Amino acid sequence: MKLGYQTNTWGGVVGHPAGVTSVKDLYYLANGSTEEALRDIAEAGFDGFEIFDGNLMQFKDRKEEFKSLLQQHSLHLIGVYSGGNFIFPDILEEELQKIDEVAAFAAEVGAEHLVVGGGAVRANGILESDYSVLGVALDRVVDIANKYGLVASYHPHLGTNVQAPEQLDKLMPLTKINLCPDTAHIEAGGGDPVEVIKKYRDRIPYIHFKDYANGEFLPLGKGHQKFDEMLRLLEEVQYDGWITVELDSWEDPKQGAKISRSFLANLEATAKA
Repeated sequence: MKLGYQTNTWGGVVGHPAGVTSVKDLYYLANGSTEEALRDIAEAGFDGFEIFDGNLMQFKDRKEEFKSLLQQHSLHLIGVYSGGNFIFPDILEEELQKIDEVAAFAAEVGAEHLVVGGGAVRANGILESDYSVLGVALDRVVDIANKYGLVASYHPHLGTNVQAPEQLDKLMPLTKINLCPDTAHIEAGGGDPVEVIKKYRDRIPYIHFKDYANGEFLPLGKGHQKFDEMLRLLEEVQYDGWITVELDSWEDPKQGAKISRSFLANLEATAKA
């Protein structure tokens, strides 16, 4: 297994303050130290990491410093996470321009994947037409990723118009984008991550593992997700991509990473036995 970790645990999920008034600055941002996150991720035993677009773009004018961090900790940049509302035509071009700039820099510093979440929920509720509009927008994200040699995937997420399994099933036939399941978000949205992986495994080049129980996102092994079954399904299609552990927040981020890494080591040892 190629194992990575998301840096968002260090600081939690916030947003770039300029995004309130400027769509081009509407970045995801973890309000913590990327330098500390990379050190802890490496020390916990992971080989790569994913990062929010806002945290990556903080290094836009410090590219060599960022590359030096990767080299110092022997880490691969797996990918960058971005997103948008995607359903409002007046701001879509600005959203895609932002994603284009993020993808260009991510590719420049060695990323493999561009992951996007989103699909706004309107104040008066979701329109059926929102799914086709979202699908068209995501196809344009794929084109952006292809331009820079990245693999684009969509990440279903709570709070978007694609959080429930039936919503994902509406979207997927309407777009050519790949799927990056977040196993805990799928369950929290009312789905079964094992069934989602079974249904879409031919469109999964990249995946996020996160455990879940009693409404909480947890380190791997602390909830009830069936990761052994998920891995078996992925192995059946000879999946050789990254598995990235993502945990939105944890009191001790490094300890949370260590817990998940230990669980994966035990899972791997069991599979080989």
